[in-house]
Amino acid sequence: MSTYYASLLAESGILLLGALSVYIILATGQLSLGNGAFMGIGAYLSSYLTVALNAPLTLALVISAIAAGIIGAIVAFPALRLKGIYLAMATVGFGEMVRSFFLNFDAMGGSGGYRGMQHISVGYVWLWAGGILIAVMLLERSRVWLEMQAVHDDETAAGLIGLNTTVTKIGAFGVGAAVAAISGGLFAHHNVYIEPANFGFDRSIEFVLAVILGGSTVGPGSLVGSLLLVFLPEFLRPIADWRLAAFGTLLIVVLLVRRQGILDRSLIRTLTFRRAAA
Repeated sequence: MSTYYASLLAESGILLLGALSVYIILATGQLSLGNGAFMGIGAYLSSYLTVALNAPLTLALVISAIAAGIIGAIVAFPALRLKGIYLAMATVGFGEMVRSFFLNFDAMGGSGGYRGMQHISVGYVWLWAGGILIAVMLLERSRVWLEMQAVHDDETAAGLIGLNTTVTKIGAFGVGAAVAAISGGLFAHHNVYIEPANFGFDRSIEFVLAVILGGSTVGPGSLVGSLLLVFLPEFLRPIADWRLAAFGTLLIVVLLVRRQGILDRSLIRTLTFRRAAA
């Protein structure tokens, strides 16, 4: 595999983790447009641990995930008073606050960015991406996921039958933030340079778009969406200046034909049944 395509594959693995971070939160009926900020927290914290303190990368990623998860839970607690577009706007505000903090945090390079991280392989990226995807797929078969779906479908009814909806939503937000932080740590050590602009609003939108395109009701949908967002523009490169317009058109067509995204549970069941019958 060429270095170029290995880089694209690593990028798709990092995007997959960011998409899964949104998917976990979305499973409880919440939409976060600030996961790029948690990605930035993971990127900067893990980079500091490995560069300044010589910590092993895996340990640095775990510490960053725990820290971002705690911050995510703290942010979620007051944010849960908001719903719908108001919650989304609150997370946008949090994302801009974090970006501005790193922009003016001279100890980590400020606007000049931070460097010095050791480069990691695409295999290491996908070890994390594949492992967390499998963990999410196992979570989808658990009682916890059923509770999350109940909160998603009708929070009031879920509360009436005895579910602690607040704990469920805060927990999902914290786990989503932790996964986004791992995405950021891998991004930092794959690119060996980071700056605040890497973790702005457009990054959060990219995560959301991967979930919506691939399928917002199943974990593997994030995988499909991430691969398409990374590789499809490259396959359209031969049409030069028209490739972004063609890419946007294809996205619109897919969302018009399949509003639930490319993958959903019924499609997966159909494919599984046909394979078993064959």
